[in-house]
Amino acid sequence: MSTTAAAASTPRPVGRPRWRRLLGFNLLSAVILGIAGYYLGWFIGHRISTTKSFEFFSATDENDIALLLAYIFGVVGFLIGLGFANYPVSRMLGRPASLREKEQHGIGRYFGLCTDHKVVGIQYLVGIGLFFFIGGLNAMLIRTELLKSSPTFVGPNQYLSLVGMHGTMMMGMMTSGILGPFANYFVPIMIGARRMAFPRIEALTFWLLMAAGFILTSTIFFGGFPTGWTGYEPLNDQAVMGMDSYIVFFALVGISMCLLGLNMMATIITMRAPGLTWSRLPIFVWSVFATSVLMVLAAPMLVATLAMAALDRSIDTSFFVTGGGGSSYLFENLFWFFGHPEVYILAVPGFGIVLELIPVFTRKPLWGYRLAVSGMLGVTLLSFFVWQHHLFVSGINADLRPFYMLSTEIISIPTGFIFLCVMGTLWKARTSFSTPMLFCLGWAFNFLIGGLSGVFLSDTPSDTDTHGSFFVMAHFHYTIMGGLIFTFFAAIYYWVPKMTGLRFNERLSKIHFWSMFLAFNSTFMPLFVLGMEGMPRRVSFYEPKLHTLNVWVSISAFVLGLSMLVFLANTVYSLIFVRIKAESNPWRSKSLEWQVPTPVPVNNFEQIPIFDSDPYDYGTPVAIGGGQPAAVGA
Repeated sequence: MSTTAAAASTPRPVGRPRWRRLLGFNLLSAVILGIAGYYLGWFIGHRISTTKSFEFFSATDENDIALLLAYIFGVVGFLIGLGFANYPVSRMLGRPASLREKEQHGIGRYFGLCTDHKVVGIQYLVGIGLFFFIGGLNAMLIRTELLKSSPTFVGPNQYLSLVGMHGTMMMGMMTSGILGPFANYFVPIMIGARRMAFPRIEALTFWLLMAAGFILTSTIFFGGFPTGWTGYEPLNDQAVMGMDSYIVFFALVGISMCLLGLNMMATIITMRAPGLTWSRLPIFVWSVFATSVLMVLAAPMLVATLAMAALDRSIDTSFFVTGGGGSSYLFENLFWFFGHPEVYILAVPGFGIVLELIPVFTRKPLWGYRLAVSGMLGVTLLSFFVWQHHLFVSGINADLRPFYMLSTEIISIPTGFIFLCVMGTLWKARTSFSTPMLFCLGWAFNFLIGGLSGVFLSDTPSDTDTHGSFFVMAHFHYTIMGGLIFTFFAAIYYWVPKMTGLRFNERLSKIHFWSMFLAFNSTFMPLFVLGMEGMPRRVSFYEPKLHTLNVWVSISAFVLGLSMLVFLANTVYSLIFVRIKAESNPWRSKSLEWQVPTPVPVNNFEQIPIFDSDPYDYGTPVAIGGGQPAAVGA
């Protein structure tokens, strides 16, 4: 079924004013109810603090109670205004379910509650892109401050807030950087399904994430927070109200992650088309499944930890307050039990994208399909056994160090499986160096450096010297930005032609890659040297002997920022002004998502496909000719 046929068969809404179609389903009421809920929560918080019946609040800062309730009530009001309460209320009242959120017409569907998984994927792509650029702007401000060896245009406290906002924004929003836009859009198509298992929950995960992003941004109005992205106690309990923004942000991100993971797992397990056995599953879908397991198991720990921290701040409990019998060391353990699987929540989807794209541009079957699946599942399992290497210098029992050193180094084995499969597929291949492939090769270089540098942080003797230094920052950025962000752009250049029917200008795309790749390495490679020289993280002053190298890093970071502006200019030029039309299958891919019409029909397929062979049989005559995939029959 084509999109034209679908539009013709479905009558347009009658009697709805144009401004409602533009704003989408109840977005205006969502904003109004969100603001009203915020002020209602603020009012109730102050009333609670001043009521005699609640004298036990007297020792607390009443503004923490007010702000936490304001955020909670505001988010609830915002979601009600969007229409998330309509369905359950209608069902409880015995009314038939409304399908208004399945609105198919006009740009307004992208600005409200919509249960079409393709609309949600595009919403994620634009929304996450917005906050990615905000986080990048903070990075530019950080490097501007470090152009000199002493504080210049911001003070130490403001500098800490900049560092915290940058790290928290990037780590929180990019947890869904791959699963949000690309898994939501393409996983149902790849497995031959018409929709996600729980469409309304799918839409909810996006709007929770957007609400979280705006809440974190509002921390600048409440003094920021001094803890960096980790939120360590006792600074967490001692900080000003901006810390509450951090707590609510990450709690909402955790809820969104958990629901997103559950929805992905349910979809992949229960909605695969006939013949699509586990051994025929596209490798990208395997990476989504592995990441979803991590999300479901790790995110609840984050939410519970932040709930305890919020109670410590608002009503004087003592989960992490040493004076009341709590332990700040407990917070560190609980946070990193989430925080290190979080690293692989960011990395594993990147593995899947690289392994999905390389067979397309080498025209070869994926080498070691089962080995790659074993690698991703091995990383998923072992990621829960390594978190205490973050605590080597925090008073960890010395008898535990050998186990966590060993488990951290063992996780390099399943990661090595991934690299082995990439190298095996590239071996003797006639590679097409299109922009998506260039970003995949950039990932291989960057992530390898990130993995090798991680060995120094997994061993206690070397970690004692490098922990808390710029060496850790360099390793972290090579692992996350060099891994996730490069594959994020590979996925954009590869899949946006299917999502929009438009393609990017190839010359600007390659300028973006080379400027980003060279500037990235020029920015973060010297940080290894700065770390070995003893420059600590999260301080705005350093020894004068490190000035020249810091200037080099800052200038390189500005060039890295300019490379992102090249991408933005390419997006505006290619997709908005010139609107360069894309071929129906520009990469001659055999994946199922490239065999459906562009744009993809609302229900994806006229008939559910039947799978009868492996997913990566490139090299056969039909693959060379770019025809229909041998793995799929009608």
